[in-house]
Amino acid sequence: MVLGPHSLSLSPGVGYALAAAFVWGTYIFVLKRYFSDYPGTVLTVVVNAAAVAWYLPVAVPRVRAAGLPVASSFGAVEVGIVVGTVLTTAAAFLLFLRALDVGEVSYVAPINKVVPVFVLPIEVLVLSQRLTPLQVVGVVVATLAVYVANYRRGSLLDPLRKAATARPAQLALVSAVCYAVSDVGKRLALQELRIQPELWVPTVLLGVLVVVLPLALREWTPVRGDLLKFAVAGAGVAVGEHVTSLAFQQAPASIASPIINTQAIVAVVLGGIVLRERAFATRLVAAGLAVCGVGLIAV
Repeated sequence: MVLGPHSLSLSPGVGYALAAAFVWGTYIFVLKRYFSDYPGTVLTVVVNAAAVAWYLPVAVPRVRAAGLPVASSFGAVEVGIVVGTVLTTAAAFLLFLRALDVGEVSYVAPINKVVPVFVLPIEVLVLSQRLTPLQVVGVVVATLAVYVANYRRGSLLDPLRKAATARPAQLALVSAVCYAVSDVGKRLALQELRIQPELWVPTVLLGVLVVVLPLALREWTPVRGDLLKFAVAGAGVAVGEHVTSLAFQQAPASIASPIINTQAIVAVVLGGIVLRERAFATRLVAAGLAVCGVGLIAV
């Protein structure tokens, strides 16, 4: 399905992508403030389990009511798209954690957030997606905004220079590519394969949980004392995944991805306001760039 420029400007997918950015940005801020003592793998497993527990009671009746019209027609290609999307999502996350383990966040984080730069050519080449020149500029500006929001110190180009020689930066770059493939896979699953969001969301959450679980068990940390916080975080993830799925269901990945990735700007702006983190002026510049980029995308 190829959407024309006019339909893109009117698509509710842009609105859902903006909502997802705010949900995920708030979630990232909450994780940083309240869950910093937990390993990323443990956090992912417990939060995903909580999200599934919240989501299934709502999703199951809707799936039953709508039926499964696509299930009987699924072949190897369709199953491959679903499995590949789940695996690339999990791989992207694990590669990013590994990059953080062996490198500095100052150049790992910005590189990991250039996902839309890879989504755009993949979707254009593989799915023949067409964007207006203004929308392409918007994707670039929004991606630059997220890059600046994650920038810490030194030259603005240092993280990219390190990507040529430093292994942590290279891991972050491969992680970004995996996230890009995952975003295009979401678009395929939700648009071309017409999988219901109510079926897709638990599939992704459980799939990532299963892939990450063996690593989480190696560094398991007791979570009993914070079960209520994990339950609340799980509810946020359930909402975030659902709204994200609606965005990818109704807009091209090259449009939804850069908007959703502005979540990083929401998180750092919240951090600057609430936690009084440094370099707040830079974060505000990034926020301004993001608004410009999203505006161009939605034109």
